[in-house]
Amino acid sequence: MRTRREAARVLRRTVGDAIRAQPRAVARAAAWSAVEAVPTAVFGRAVGEAVDAFRTGRTGEAASWLCVLAVAAAAGAFGSRRLYPALAAIVEPFRDDLVRRVTDGALRRSLRGRPDTGAVARLTHQVEIVRDTFGGLLVVVRGFLFATGAALIGLVSLMPEVALLVVPPLVLGLLFFGAVFGAAAVRQRALVVGEEEIAERTTALAEGLRDAVACGGEDTLREELGAAVEAQAAAGRAVARFAALRAVSLAVSGWLPLLLVLAAAPWLMRRGATPGVLIGALTYVLHGLQPALRTLVHGMGGSGLRLAVTLARILETSAPAPPAPPDAAEPVADAPAVELRGVSFAYGEGARPVIEDLDLVVPHGDHLAVVGPSGIGKSTLAALIAGLVSPTAGEVLVDGLPPGDPERRVLIPQEAYVFSGSLRDNLAYYAPDATPEQVERAADEVGMARLAERLGGYGAQVVPADLSEADRQLIALCRAHLAPQPVVILDEAAYRLDASAEARAEEAFARRPGTLIVIAHRISSAARARRVLVLDGTRAQLGRHADLPAVSPLYRDLIGRWNSEPARLLGDPDGVDPVLRADLAVDAGQMVADGADRQDEVLGDLRRGRAT
Repeated sequence: MRTRREAARVLRRTVGDAIRAQPRAVARAAAWSAVEAVPTAVFGRAVGEAVDAFRTGRTGEAASWLCVLAVAAAAGAFGSRRLYPALAAIVEPFRDDLVRRVTDGALRRSLRGRPDTGAVARLTHQVEIVRDTFGGLLVVVRGFLFATGAALIGLVSLMPEVALLVVPPLVLGLLFFGAVFGAAAVRQRALVVGEEEIAERTTALAEGLRDAVACGGEDTLREELGAAVEAQAAAGRAVARFAALRAVSLAVSGWLPLLLVLAAAPWLMRRGATPGVLIGALTYVLHGLQPALRTLVHGMGGSGLRLAVTLARILETSAPAPPAPPDAAEPVADAPAVELRGVSFAYGEGARPVIEDLDLVVPHGDHLAVVGPSGIGKSTLAALIAGLVSPTAGEVLVDGLPPGDPERRVLIPQEAYVFSGSLRDNLAYYAPDATPEQVERAADEVGMARLAERLGGYGAQVVPADLSEADRQLIALCRAHLAPQPVVILDEAAYRLDASAEARAEEAFARRPGTLIVIAHRISSAARARRVLVLDGTRAQLGRHADLPAVSPLYRDLIGRWNSEPARLLGDPDGVDPVLRADLAVDAGQMVADGADRQDEVLGDLRRGRAT
């Protein structure tokens, strides 16, 4: 019970925070809701006054009250029209926050164990349920509060005794509905959890269907999945049974006041009520309270129930995973920065290994370049060190521990990620406490200062679609340079930059405290590194750039091909600067592998370099 109360408290706090986070939108919504409620406040009084005026022959006064009612209706329509943009300003940021929560929670769980396949249901179906129902319930609850308040004010203005007949059953019915709502939430939660279980079972079934058929397990799987579907159907029926109890609540709070007013009519008339007062009071109950109550009970009993349970489930599954024990987070003393012990990796059972029985030690402060032909396993090695994939055999260690903890390493892949937000937010993503001076210094180190100036400064909003691939890579490189993680892995993270820009960035990382591993795109990256790892099929050779050509035929062949290809393409071997040839060589080699798709780009870089 205490857990359920805690969940309810977290739920109320989350919804409350979402509303308090948009004070201006809330103020606008309240103001236009008050305008929208004007017809409700005026309706019963205008009808009652018009009835009494017509009854006594005061036709002009009756017409005036009907005109007041028409003006109030026009004001209410105008308020309703202006209301919805204010409500949207509350709902959409709430949805965005939920998406971030679900994504963060799923990533945490996937990094620490089995992939969170249930997150698909939460991110798609459940988040949209919360968004739609949250928006709908804002309309419903707001409408109920303002309409009920307006109707009660109107009743008091007609005759206070009538309000005394209406308020007690109204409160009693709402209390009954609140009690029913809590019990129904338990059944609705079973419905939501069952939905996630079916999603996970279906995903597992799709992945292992061929094996299940091969082993003759179709009947067992059919029974298990059928039992889950039947349990889901039973939960749905249990939720539906509570609809009858909603009808009881509506009868108490909406119809009982009407009966009490009718039954007390003689008593009210003895206390001075006119026929117009009685008709006006009935108008407030029938056309003010009852529609608001009906909308509230049906909205909260349907959409509100789904919102409460679905949002609670999202918050429950998106909560931060418990931190690792303090001793597990401490690096092992005297352990190298990165160590691979007999590591092999293959993409699937029976597949040929991409990496086989690889031993590698990268000490702290080392600068290692990894080279090899395209598809040889360089990016796979980067993923193994980063902990994104697990080895088929052997062990990968970072600071003596498994590499899954992102606090010890940062990986910048070939496709750099930039998100919508300020430039500073993008750069300081791994270092949120970085000062403006530290951000600017890191940008200047990696050569990004000119890009920051072009974008409008570090506070400028970044639109990823407006950036070139080179711009995105510069931002990602600066983000990694500013990060506190001691191990940086650059997986061809600068291949869209020109040779001089890549050199400046890599030299900045070489000066940065920590360990640098570069999946090399240009031969100059290997020349700048302290050591070079050459991947050749399932074999590997480690050494210095100057020494490897003598012992590695593949490395010698790569250097020869990289050095000769630019000059051949230009038709002028003597006109190509040797440093430029080395820097742009891998572009040409890749162009040979890829065909003519990148020929114009590579030749343009070479010619511009020769011209300078």
